Amino acid sequence: MPFDIKDFNYLRKSLKKNYADFKQIRIAILSDSASQFITQSIKGYGIEHHINYVIFEADYNQIDQQVYNPNSELYNFDPDFLIIIKSTEHLSQSFYKKANHEKSDFAQDYVNYIDSLYQTISSRIKCRIIINNYIEINDGIFGHFASKTQVSLSYQLKKLNLLLMDFCQQRQQAFLFDLDALVTQLGYNNSFDAKMYFNADMVFSIDFLPHLAKGMHDIIQANTGLFKKCIILDLDHTLWGGIIGDDGMSGIHIGDLGIGKIFSELQLWVKQLKQRGIIIAICSKNTEEIAKEPFINHSGMVLRLEDIAIFVSNWESKAHNIRYIQSVLNIGMDTMVFIDDNPFERELVKHEIPEITVPELPEDPAEYLSFLKYLNLFETASLTEEDGSRTQQYQESARRAIQQKSFKNEDDYLSSLNMTSEVRPFDSFTIPRVAQLSQRSNQFNLRTVRYTEEDLQKIAASSQYIPLSFTLKDKYGDNGLIALVVLKRINEAEVFIENWAMSCRVLKRGMENFILMHIVKEAVKQKFIRITGEYIPTSKNMMVKEHYLQLGFEAGEENKYHLNLQQQPEIFNKKSFITNI
Repeated sequence: MPFDIKDFNYLRKSLKKNYADFKQIRIAILSDSASQFITQSIKGYGIEHHINYVIFEADYNQIDQQVYNPNSELYNFDPDFLIIIKSTEHLSQSFYKKANHEKSDFAQDYVNYIDSLYQTISSRIKCRIIINNYIEINDGIFGHFASKTQVSLSYQLKKLNLLLMDFCQQRQQAFLFDLDALVTQLGYNNSFDAKMYFNADMVFSIDFLPHLAKGMHDIIQANTGLFKKCIILDLDHTLWGGIIGDDGMSGIHIGDLGIGKIFSELQLWVKQLKQRGIIIAICSKNTEEIAKEPFINHSGMVLRLEDIAIFVSNWESKAHNIRYIQSVLNIGMDTMVFIDDNPFERELVKHEIPEITVPELPEDPAEYLSFLKYLNLFETASLTEEDGSRTQQYQESARRAIQQKSFKNEDDYLSSLNMTSEVRPFDSFTIPRVAQLSQRSNQFNLRTVRYTEEDLQKIAASSQYIPLSFTLKDKYGDNGLIALVVLKRINEAEVFIENWAMSCRVLKRGMENFILMHIVKEAVKQKFIRITGEYIPTSKNMMVKEHYLQLGFEAGEENKYHLNLQQQPEIFNKKSFITNI
């Protein structure tokens, strides 16, 4: 099998491992064809990545029965994710039974049916729903003329896939698994086994199932906050052909001709990741001035210095430099990807930093880009306008880190930043960014509650909640919206902090105290006499284990903390270096 995907037998053997202590995620699978091997593949793939997928698999072709019966096993199971798998092979049977005059509306009618499923499910349980698009096969009825008539299956499949994309954009809880793109990449003959289909109604071949499982796993992990945020790149033989220190500017390969085109297209792909919000860092064994020269002066370079959040080029070990990059970015090692052509460097980094993802690049540079695209390392569950400015924000963080070293006193350093924050409730402007922050924040996330935009709209409209968002700006730049707090009324006397999440790039600037001060002010204004917070531990958020104790709360029942407002809270006596605007 290509790249690092395990085969089906390997994944099935994984089911024998001890995975009882792995993080549990509940999945329901509804399929119009045989799905037992799909279930085994998804569960096995999860175990390989230390996730225990607890799966309910409905009986064969029971989608409508499970969805429309309010007492069905689906609703009793109450999944976190529901996967609905529908096949082109079964869809085509419905299509052929239609009269020609009905076929022109087939795609829209089918999306209306999918919407009916979605609305029914959403009215009964809260879960994210993953649906697949359809493999765009040509049935040979019209040949190439199929594109010129709406009554061809080929035309309707293309129209249906476009309508499904629009559908998922309009439904907060719906996510599209691009099955057609995966099959195009691997080949239809590698995804479909005619004998298995006719004998057992299995629409996917055994060899294709691990690829299907990986795609579903990628979507689920992105929706639970586990995704990659940063790509760290070597230079020589990785971003360009040749060695800049030996070959010089004129000797490296980069541009539109020959081998240089390989690296230009790779750089273009990296630049697109940066514009989407992925942090780009450089880690190279080189003299810094020499390493930077192509970014400044080579006309063939697509990437420029302004695209790089952190540029580290020296003669230290790459593991050492990656740790430095991580310390500046303040993100988890498991959210970082290291790309290097040298097998020795890759093995060293994997040994020293096992959490980081280090793809095994093909030997031929011409295969780098197709390999990296296939791995789909940068799956996401959301996108906002602020994502494009993330590189600039981390460049500003690096400048802050450098300046901080010139201050002996932390208070003097914080005072020098001239920090300001805007505090506002959730509204149409802040909700998209708040939703993304709740999805992305893992380390500073007290209860790790994940909100969709639809969830936040309901919170903003409810009198039961007091939602607050916080921005942070200083003399180096604007960090944008960096924290969210959702307060929930328990009774007339008590308010509960349903969640408190914050971007780790603004830690150690006094933002925690500033936010608590506003929580207390809101509580006092509403005449509450007690604030209750909760810390729910995960493998990611240990850094906030003592958060409430450090802010002056008293420990209560397990993982609960209380602040008595009848006493003068200590927070009002703390000096703040942040001005509210």
